[in-house]
Amino acid sequence: MARIYTGTGDDGTTGLFLGGRVSKADVLVEAYGDVDELVAVLGVARAACPDERLAALVLSLQRELFVVGADLATRPDRRHHLQDGVSRVTEEMVAALEELIDAEVAARPLRPVFVVPGATVPSAAIDQARAVARRAERHVLAAAGAGHDVSEHVRLYLNRLSDLLFVLARTAAGDAEEPSSHD
Repeated sequence: MARIYTGTGDDGTTGLFLGGRVSKADVLVEAYGDVDELVAVLGVARAACPDERLAALVLSLQRELFVVGADLATRPDRRHHLQDGVSRVTEEMVAALEELIDAEVAARPLRPVFVVPGATVPSAAIDQARAVARRAERHVLAAAGAGHDVSEHVRLYLNRLSDLLFVLARTAAGDAEEPSSHD
């Protein structure tokens, strides 16, 4: 029987993509840990989503986030082994998110009000994913500030993704969405 545990992380380190180890407490690990959490939260959203088009879009975002995670979890001296769109985030991936944002807003213009998350289960999960994406972006910036070689495309991707998730949460909420009170 295969074991899921190896014991190699018992010393407080974790393996990087394409080799090498780093402390589990490293801010870079925080960043790609947030990306992993984001994939999981989007899975909750997708599982609760009755809209097949939206569910398929969320699944494609989950798959792209594996690319983000691989890009973040690779040592600088191994980055030349990464493949665009497979394990390295590209400018085209960022542009595709921008196109999705524009198309979604054109189809359902945003209302000029603050919105309280939770109108529907899928919209609430997508809003939670948006918050996790913002945290991931902050950790990516902290990792870069701490001297890690972080791709600019990863940072831009996470920034655009959080914008897209805001828009998708509004789409998932539909007419059930309630604006916040201004009392």
